[in-house]
Amino acid sequence: MLYFQKWKLALVALVVGAGLVFAAPNLMSRDKRDSLPDWWQPLSLGLDLQGGSHLLLELNTGELLKDRLEGVVDVVRGALRAERMRYTGLGVKDEAVVATILGDEAARATARKAVRNVIPNADIDVDAEGKLRISYGEKARAEMLEGALSTTLEIIRKRIDELGTREPSIQRQGANRIVVQLPGVSDPKRAREVIGKTARMTFHLLDGETSVQDALKGRVPPGSMLLEGMDAGAKGQKTYYVVRKKVEVAGEHLVDAQPTFDQSRPVVSFRFDALGGRIFGKVTQENVGRNLAIVLDNKVVSAPNIRGPIMQGSGVITGGFTVQGANDLALVLRSGALPTSITFLEERSVGPSLGADSIKAGMIASLVGLGLVIVFMAAAYGLFGLFADVALIVNMVLLIGGLSGIGATLTLPGIAGIVLTMGMAVDANVLIYERMREEVRNGRSVLSSIEAGFGRAFATIFDANITTLVAGALLYQFGSGPVRGFAVTLSLGILSSMFTAVMVTRLQVYLWARRKRPSVLPLPV
Repeated sequence: MLYFQKWKLALVALVVGAGLVFAAPNLMSRDKRDSLPDWWQPLSLGLDLQGGSHLLLELNTGELLKDRLEGVVDVVRGALRAERMRYTGLGVKDEAVVATILGDEAARATARKAVRNVIPNADIDVDAEGKLRISYGEKARAEMLEGALSTTLEIIRKRIDELGTREPSIQRQGANRIVVQLPGVSDPKRAREVIGKTARMTFHLLDGETSVQDALKGRVPPGSMLLEGMDAGAKGQKTYYVVRKKVEVAGEHLVDAQPTFDQSRPVVSFRFDALGGRIFGKVTQENVGRNLAIVLDNKVVSAPNIRGPIMQGSGVITGGFTVQGANDLALVLRSGALPTSITFLEERSVGPSLGADSIKAGMIASLVGLGLVIVFMAAAYGLFGLFADVALIVNMVLLIGGLSGIGATLTLPGIAGIVLTMGMAVDANVLIYERMREEVRNGRSVLSSIEAGFGRAFATIFDANITTLVAGALLYQFGSGPVRGFAVTLSLGILSSMFTAVMVTRLQVYLWARRKRPSVLPLPV
């Protein structure tokens, strides 16, 4: 006898109700959507539907290796001095750190051991003449690049999130490239500036003994460097500073940066962690009266005079900022410094008109597909075909609600997945109804045929849909971007179609049979 358990009725009501709730924001006006909580939002449109910006970035691997080797120079210098080793010619040459160790074989062995202790993952060689060479092999370089790429992805994601861009797509491409898609951002200039800023901030003392004029003529002392200032001079010419190479306080100790105002001028306030605060306090205490240069990406932002010890571990960066400039600088400082600079290889803007045309075409395809399926099912299966049509509409509601609930981004391939789901959604109903016909032909009663149709067709429905789900999972695992969007839409559509075919259609047939007590199956034979 055909029977529908109460818990199944409650499950259908719960699932359909949840689908309606999560799908509802898609029918609301933009003003109402903005007031909704984050967990209850409509489908976000991808770059190909609402327009936006497409950026292709590449990490400068040569600069990454150079920076790493320059850091090794400082580490090696400290290690050799700690062992009281005599050496000469320490520096970077031919993608390696080189030096000459002075002394006998024991001195060379001691130098090798000291360097190995502080740099364990490098190739270290000391020949019979005392030539020390430290380099990185292919494996070490690959690990270095992998770490830099992961860090860059995370930092770019933080920066874009703070820009307020909804549903950005940030993915790696190949060994050293990153693809960034920003839906709704038609002018990528600000995003490019924020993303591309390395934001490596350090604090150095000015070299008070060397004039800028001497430095411009090439007379720069070994422990100093000539850096350009961010602010132009009184007549618009470039400004320069002679800065000590020694980093007094590293930007890695920075924990917060916020835009604010000082005497009605936009500035950026910053705060160090506990260790950075102690170092900063000691530097300012020991150098009262000197100028401390704030260097950002090898340019001097400002070089204020230290008027007294600053022990609270915070300060202010001034530099003739605009309000937007102060906001952007604070943003990139909060998100952290990129491990190396990046190059923009490609930049494309997708106009909103093209996206509107795609949405229109997708809606037409969806409505035509839905209409044709509804007409076919009604013509082929009569009343039961109408039950399948109701289940199909419920399936669309559940699919849209599910995509909205998980925060998915709808792209053109996603719309293709929805259209495909419409055709596949009635497959299960076709299998069930054809099974019912066979049972009637075999002499069973109407109610027994209906029960057998739902029960015996389930295994076939399950097997067919599981294989499609496996294909969707593989597309998601090995695909990227639009391919993943198609996989998500297809997989959710399969799950919702299985539910509606087995549960929603069965509930309608059960209610009809209970009320009508039919003696003839309303299926064209």
